[in-house]
Amino acid sequence: MKEIRNIAIIAHVDHGKTTTVDEILKQVNMFRSNEEVTDCVLDSNDLERERGITILSKNISVEYKGTKINIIDTPGHSDFGGQVERVLNLADGVLLLVDAAEGPMPQTRFVLHKALELNLKPIVVMNKIDKPDARPEEVHDKILELFMDLDATDEQCDFPMIYASSKNGWAAKELEDPRENMLPLLDAVIEHIPTPEVHEGPVQMQITSLDYSDYVGRIGVGRVYRGELDISKPITIIKRCGTLHRAQIKQLMTFEGLEQKETKLVRCGDICAVVGIPDIDISDTVADFEHPEQLPNISIDEPTISMNFMVNTSPLYGQEGTLISSRHLRERLLKETEKDVALRVEENNGDSFKVSGRGVLHLSILMETMRREGFEMTVTRPTVIYKEIEGTLCEPIEELTVDVPDTSAGKVIELVGMRKGEMVSMEPRGNRQTIVFHIPTRGIIGLRSKVMTATAGEGIVAHIFEKYAPFKGEIPHRQNGVLVSMSQGNSIAFSIDALQQRGIFFVAPNEMCYEGMIVAEHCKEGDLSVNLQKSKQLTNVRSSGTDKAMKIAPAQKKSLEEALEYIADDEYVELTPLNIRMRKKYLTELERKRNRNKVDA
Repeated sequence: MKEIRNIAIIAHVDHGKTTTVDEILKQVNMFRSNEEVTDCVLDSNDLERERGITILSKNISVEYKGTKINIIDTPGHSDFGGQVERVLNLADGVLLLVDAAEGPMPQTRFVLHKALELNLKPIVVMNKIDKPDARPEEVHDKILELFMDLDATDEQCDFPMIYASSKNGWAAKELEDPRENMLPLLDAVIEHIPTPEVHEGPVQMQITSLDYSDYVGRIGVGRVYRGELDISKPITIIKRCGTLHRAQIKQLMTFEGLEQKETKLVRCGDICAVVGIPDIDISDTVADFEHPEQLPNISIDEPTISMNFMVNTSPLYGQEGTLISSRHLRERLLKETEKDVALRVEENNGDSFKVSGRGVLHLSILMETMRREGFEMTVTRPTVIYKEIEGTLCEPIEELTVDVPDTSAGKVIELVGMRKGEMVSMEPRGNRQTIVFHIPTRGIIGLRSKVMTATAGEGIVAHIFEKYAPFKGEIPHRQNGVLVSMSQGNSIAFSIDALQQRGIFFVAPNEMCYEGMIVAEHCKEGDLSVNLQKSKQLTNVRSSGTDKAMKIAPAQKKSLEEALEYIADDEYVELTPLNIRMRKKYLTELERKRNRNKVDA
């Protein structure tokens, strides 16, 4: 019987959680000496590697000094904050990582607040201590202030502090200590994180996260809170609403290193995965067959943003994707809800589905995954989900933190002010300013790219859901109109060259366009239909002054998030495995004129 420690690693995005786990795995000899190991081992899917962020929380374990340490790596982006909130129920303590230069950020505050509410023991790791602009004394004071702001107990405020540079593979209890390896961090875990309390009696386990396999269906991951979970004994599943039904576990797995290992028995305090219960869900209690007792329900975050997913209806429909019908779309979206409980899917009509999530990034990750699987679809602009509270129309408000150079602070304050943002605090840090606003979620859609432009790419933007508050009034969207293709065919360099004064192009020469497709941003208000298929008239008359060399500016290709934030209410984003295009809802000029005054459904 080994001792067990259950810890979750929590932090703001890009503060080094996954890199820390990497180094721990390497230094406890989890890999063979001849094994090729990539960076960010736990960021296993392509999207996580490309974006450099953790999207899904993951469970692993390491063995150190005869103790099994279950480690839960959590996402740092606020759109996936719901996962962090749930998996904290698995842990007895947390490693709170804080960047030694940036200090506590919005997501740091959110996840720490949840950890303190659950009375988890914190160990603070001040990471990236080797950065040139690191300020350990100031950041230590800010962390202490944060603990006090969150009404932490005296015991919680007396947290152990570890200084580390995960990238360089070392941790130390004091800044002056030798910087050799990550073992001081593991020693601190064994010393300060309590062992799980062992409760005797009928078995109780609660499901905190879900996985899905095409072979075995839903897989529920949770922690045994009481007794022992035995695969040979029948169990009772208690649903969130209190209904009971009998079941039998087909497979029981614990986490050993990076893998799941099949077992017959899981003892109290350990984390495991159960297979063979088809309708298992978040917050369900796996209880004893004879004496079923329910554990308190886990709260699930409500979505704040919704979009409509539809089949692709453009003239280029079906040329790149293989999964193009509404049946494919419906099956895939419902399958996603099996493992992502923060996602809601409602059927509008045969070809359209309303999908709600925690933010633009949350939904765009789903879209990006689907298009890589071969799906084609059309999506609308994201809209926020309003609520009526005590007879007042309310909308979601976010806490927005912007870190910008001194010279750009005025521009950013003006930009956020135009979007109904209210400044809460402004703090100088060297030649930069950290400004905190309260802003409607509507105002954040499309804001990041504008802040990047205003700060010449030096702005750092982070936001997190704060509360619902009364509707703040209309927010201006895009000021400029767009240039719309008036016919179908490949774009001609001659036409683009002649129209460059009219706007900034999103398409390059020789790219397929169709009627109603958005090809550029207009330099003025209002939309303009243009002919990109017009080629140079070829005659046998030549003179030295008429021909000029074409100088075409490179096309400004928009990423999926940028395209979603850019489009207006009468526009769609078309997604195929090879392309992301923007188009008008009504493709022909005649249809657009007819429906100009109609509100988009």
